[in-house]
Amino acid sequence: MNKLTELLDEIFDDDRAELLNKMIFGNLRKKSTLYKKVTIRPILLQGKPLFQAEYHYEKKVIQKNLDWFEANELAQQLIQEDFKQINIQTAHEDIQVLAAKPETPKITRKPVTGRDPVKLEHNQEKKYIIPDKKPCDFLIKLGVMSDDGTVFQKHYAKFRQINRFLEIVDDVMEYLPKEQAKPFKIIDFGCGKSYLTFALYYYLKLLKGHAIEIIGLDLKEDVIAFCNKTAQDLGYDGLTFLLGDIADYTSDHADMVVTLHACDTATDYALINAVKWKSKVILSVPCCQHELFSQIKNELHQPMYKHGILKDRFTELLTDGLRALKLEACGYEVSLIEFTSLEHTAKNIMLRAVLDSSPKASAVQRAEAEYQALKEYYQVNPTIDLLNK
Repeated sequence: MNKLTELLDEIFDDDRAELLNKMIFGNLRKKSTLYKKVTIRPILLQGKPLFQAEYHYEKKVIQKNLDWFEANELAQQLIQEDFKQINIQTAHEDIQVLAAKPETPKITRKPVTGRDPVKLEHNQEKKYIIPDKKPCDFLIKLGVMSDDGTVFQKHYAKFRQINRFLEIVDDVMEYLPKEQAKPFKIIDFGCGKSYLTFALYYYLKLLKGHAIEIIGLDLKEDVIAFCNKTAQDLGYDGLTFLLGDIADYTSDHADMVVTLHACDTATDYALINAVKWKSKVILSVPCCQHELFSQIKNELHQPMYKHGILKDRFTELLTDGLRALKLEACGYEVSLIEFTSLEHTAKNIMLRAVLDSSPKASAVQRAEAEYQALKEYYQVNPTIDLLNK
């Protein structure tokens, strides 16, 4: 066990955790990391002691509550992967960790006096882009909210998901054209009942005042009819729903492509279309990544593949990793981020890609080489490979 692991185990020890005031992670390892700082502090939530991680982005702060084990695990991950420095305040000392090389950190401890243990309380309410207890027309129409704006308890997970999605959309708006000669065109592949499609329209058009055109595409005729009727009832001009297959859909362009839980290779076809149109922003939450399950071959990992559940999860990660590399090879900056927490859905990884106006040739070539190396190592031919055709 190295010194860094020992220190974090000490900080998050069950018997000592109340002595922590706060922990601040800074000095990014990579400029491409979306959040610029992370803080962890103890809180008391409904009588239960927890830790709260705050991710500080350029324009917003996102909070996540963790138990002591999750907090320790997150701290280990942040210093290993994202940050070079931790400043820790406890009731009795200030601790600075400089970890340009995590395996050989420099740890400085300075005693302090007169500092009380932090008071564990949590009275701040989460501030949502679409708030609870304030009427929102599309949420009322879709049965998420009552007429007075109260979110129905059974739909609260969906309410949080919608707001999380809008936070991500807000974060990528800077990558869309600043001067609008014509409306932003957004295509939502596999839109389903379209909670998030309506949310996208409501946020960009009604709250932000952008001129937009949104097209939702799905294979279910009854769903498309319902969504068009709902859009008409709400007076959402510029929001249209079409019946069709992602693989066959044609368009002249799209500024943003959204594909949330499109099944298996439908996600690939959505990404292929987005790259073909040189879409500035792609937001994709893949689902049901079955394609590589029957293809993957690797003698070293074969003992693991005999367990179907492990093979399935591994091929899901491989599929999305290959998709990310292929988009990087096409000039996109790609991040894999958490979309919704695991308590709501197991499919919680979002592929967030923004088109780099001047990608470095070396980065593009490296991504393509890494993509090809993974393909060969696992002997797979994913549909996303059609981007080379």
